[in-house]
Amino acid sequence: MGILRGLPLRRRGSGKRASGWSEGETSPFGDNMKGIEYKGVSSVDGPIIVVKRSENIFYNEIVAVRDRNGEKKTGRVIDLNDSTAIVQVFGSTTGLDLHETSVEFLDEPMELRVGDGLLGRIFNGLGEPIDGLPPIVSSKKVDVNGMPINPFARVYPRDFIQTGISSIDGMNTLIRGQKLPIFSGNGLPHNRLAAQIIRQAKIRNSDEQFVMVFAGMGIKYDQAQFFIHSFEESGVLSKVVMFQSLADAPSIERIITPRCALTAAEYLAYEKNMHVLVVMTDMTNYCEALREISTTRGEVPGRKGYPGYLYSDLAELYERAGKVKGSTGSITQIPILTMPNDDISHPIPDLTGYITEGQIVLDRELSQKGVYPPVSGLPSLSRLMKDGIGEGMTRDDHAAVSSQLFAAYSKVKSIRNLAAIIGEEELGEVDRMYLKFGDALESQFFTQGEYENRSIEETLDLGWRLLTILPKNELYRIKPELIEKYYPKSEE
Repeated sequence: MGILRGLPLRRRGSGKRASGWSEGETSPFGDNMKGIEYKGVSSVDGPIIVVKRSENIFYNEIVAVRDRNGEKKTGRVIDLNDSTAIVQVFGSTTGLDLHETSVEFLDEPMELRVGDGLLGRIFNGLGEPIDGLPPIVSSKKVDVNGMPINPFARVYPRDFIQTGISSIDGMNTLIRGQKLPIFSGNGLPHNRLAAQIIRQAKIRNSDEQFVMVFAGMGIKYDQAQFFIHSFEESGVLSKVVMFQSLADAPSIERIITPRCALTAAEYLAYEKNMHVLVVMTDMTNYCEALREISTTRGEVPGRKGYPGYLYSDLAELYERAGKVKGSTGSITQIPILTMPNDDISHPIPDLTGYITEGQIVLDRELSQKGVYPPVSGLPSLSRLMKDGIGEGMTRDDHAAVSSQLFAAYSKVKSIRNLAAIIGEEELGEVDRMYLKFGDALESQFFTQGEYENRSIEETLDLGWRLLTILPKNELYRIKPELIEKYYPKSEE
């Protein structure tokens, strides 16, 4: 398949168990206690504990922590030096005593159990079922830190995904295997848009299975319920795997949530040969958790207090999208992030834009006008769009219509700025036509119902009808033969 797995280079020494543990006792992950155990910790600082160690322990190793009363907690190694290991506990560290706390290193990374029963299930951020159903029955467990893809094994994305949303399909096309984030702001309908994409996304002219993986990080309870009810009502829940880390969950859980989701997606794509759409919201909450953990560890901060490795950490997630040789499956990503103060130059959207292949930007001004979805026409783009549209994929006029809509809308913005200075009545006839076109584009093309699913043909035909508002000689981005073929005859 062209997928290369990295193997940790480590050897474990034999360690002496502290008193209080019995042989054959079960760990928080259902395995017998098998690692090296240490009695006592050096310090406790919030969710962080520091353990002196002498054995070979590896980064991201899972640990079992027990307080003086025997209550078990789970943690993960987040940093190492010559003499100590820094462990972040999944949950509260209240009650942990420096002398009586026992820490056992389990000699295994964080793993997710995968199998045929994944679809239709709801898990928390650590991959534990929260839908009232039993755990996945499978012996297969996969490291959540990923399956590194050999760059030579990657297949260039070319297949069009129809979302049923005109502003995306027509002007910012989503391609199978692409990573196309949504840049939003607080209060904008990004969750509604994400739910609509999950309900409606499909591969045209194909019977291949298309499923969704949803990762919610730091989302509120009502938001989590919104997604569940939305999928239940539309009948797509059976094709969705959900991972939810609520706002009151520990920061470390938000770090693991997208990794669990992407691990499930890799299993479905590369072992079950399914086409998987991964929606991750909100990446800003994820980055805030990274900053919180970095601050607790005393690391030197980077831009706006975020850790210096923010770029590489985000790339670690985003680059798990794609297609590989030897597998018919694929992973397409739509990460959603809320821009602090609607600032697109903020480190989170800024770095995300460098890694991903475009962005869908939601506009607050359009939202205030009642436009749904409020996709901003000019800042949005899809860098892979050109390779997934055209004859045999969408329609031969797609690229030309999209280019002309962008060019005309750009001119609309300039004319609106001019009209704000000199007044609309001072504009020329053609300029007033452009203003009329801009209003129609926003109210008809950008605006559609939350449950309205438009085909790409309907989207392109609508684009042509709007272009008839402009004189034919203004359609300079479209070849004459395409105008002759597709220009609405009733408008001539």
